[in-house]
Amino acid sequence: MDQLSDVLTAISHPTRRAIIDQLSSGPARFLDIAEPHDTALNAVTKHLKLLERAGLIEREKQGREVFISLRAEPLKQVAGWVHEYERFWNSKLDQFEQHFKNKKKTKEKKR
Repeated sequence: MDQLSDVLTAISHPTRRAIIDQLSSGPARFLDIAEPHDTALNAVTKHLKLLERAGLIEREKQGREVFISLRAEPLKQVAGWVHEYERFWNSKLDQFEQHFKNKKKTKEKKR
């Protein structure tokens, strides 16, 4: 899969989005990440592997502990992709607005 697909897959699950939110405050240890989630530790491990494959997290060993950090750069690809569709919808909404303005003008002329 391409990186955009990996990132979209990674952010498609609410637990992974919650982990991203959690890591946006700074690096954390695995157990700190797992604690707020009502799920088995191996499920959290799988979520982290998906986030890592998408390039959204990185692990850094400090002594005996491993800290997991957010790498938000891949989210820029998602933002760019969504932005393309935002322009599409803004254009459509502008056309829709113009249609009703024209309709209102036509109605006013008939009076």
